[in-house]
Amino acid sequence: MRLSLLLLLGAWAVPEGLGDRAFLSASAPHLDEEEKYSAHMPAHLRCDACKAVAYQMWQHLAKAEAKLQTPDSRGPQELSESEYMDVLDRSCSQTWQDYGVQEVNQMKRLIGPGLSNGPEPSIRVMVTGGPWPNRLSRTCLQYLGDFGEDEIYEAHQQGREAVEALLCGGAQGSCSTEAPVTREEL
Repeated sequence: MRLSLLLLLGAWAVPEGLGDRAFLSASAPHLDEEEKYSAHMPAHLRCDACKAVAYQMWQHLAKAEAKLQTPDSRGPQELSESEYMDVLDRSCSQTWQDYGVQEVNQMKRLIGPGLSNGPEPSIRVMVTGGPWPNRLSRTCLQYLGDFGEDEIYEAHQQGREAVEALLCGGAQGSCSTEAPVTREEL
């Protein structure tokens, strides 16, 4: 298993003066056994994973619709059933390499496009690769199976928030405070 670390440095300046030095430090999040080895998304990261999947589905569909736009067209163009089914399948089979785990306020969080975990720290360490891309792809395919392409596309037509609400909301959704936490997958 190959894990890669991505060190992202924000903008910072060393204060003026000889004695003043800025010291920044960061460490990679410590992953427990489930986070390292389980084939499934750990329960405490499922809400973040759901939001990442919803964002990617929405974005892939929006890009496909934008390609249909012509100077004469008015409003968003609708994809045919075969087109949106293909786009949603591609959204799940992407590499997911832009996502990883970072420790935020002593909590491990999934981070990447479409996920906002508060203000950006000036320095951060993110663990990418390893099991995360495969877990996100599996999560995406699970949602496709649970909801179906038709229902997801209908939600997409109402906006990004509607896709996230469909996939992640509700009493049993991944982001619900009432969502059951099961460990039977281990």
